[in-house]
Amino acid sequence: MTPTATVPANYLHSAGFRRLSVREYHDIIKAGILTDGEPIELLEGYMVQKMARGTSHDSVMDSLDGLWPDVVPDGWFVRSQRAITLADSEPEPDYAIVRGPRSRYRTTHPTPSDVGLVVEISASSLLIDTSDKARIYAAAGVPVYWVVNLPDRRVEVFTDPDPSAGRFRNRVEFQAGDSVPVVLDGTAVGSIAVAAILP
Repeated sequence: MTPTATVPANYLHSAGFRRLSVREYHDIIKAGILTDGEPIELLEGYMVQKMARGTSHDSVMDSLDGLWPDVVPDGWFVRSQRAITLADSEPEPDYAIVRGPRSRYRTTHPTPSDVGLVVEISASSLLIDTSDKARIYAAAGVPVYWVVNLPDRRVEVFTDPDPSAGRFRNRVEFQAGDSVPVVLDGTAVGSIAVAAILP
């Protein structure tokens, strides 16, 4: 299945595709039409199949799993491949650092005001992550967005979202030898070396 997020929006509109609201998407899940763990996420009203994960992707996740505890402060916690609810999307980023306590998400997913940092690890999904998802996260006002760019062996950090334009005003590339600051609520709480996460 070709992810609809890569198809030009004008084609989608002219082809007559119907967008789903987040509520309708939740109803589909509750009805059992989508099963638990099915690789689907809602992006701008379209149900999109998530890309398969390769060895390099999972290696980065293994590395970050071990590094987050050293930099994520009290009051925040890390969610991995779990949904966040936006106005017309419900992506499932590789990581989202969100406000605690964990109990606040027993009946709802985090929303943009709960999110401090989102991370996508990108190989085959690089185009979607740096264009479509960057637009979606910026439009939602997510303050910091990392793309771990595996083909180019760097971490791209997007900040200063402009929700009305659906874009981030700033983008900085961090290469091997650099450390990426972990910024929550506008404050650097630590850093992660690019070399420590790239396979």
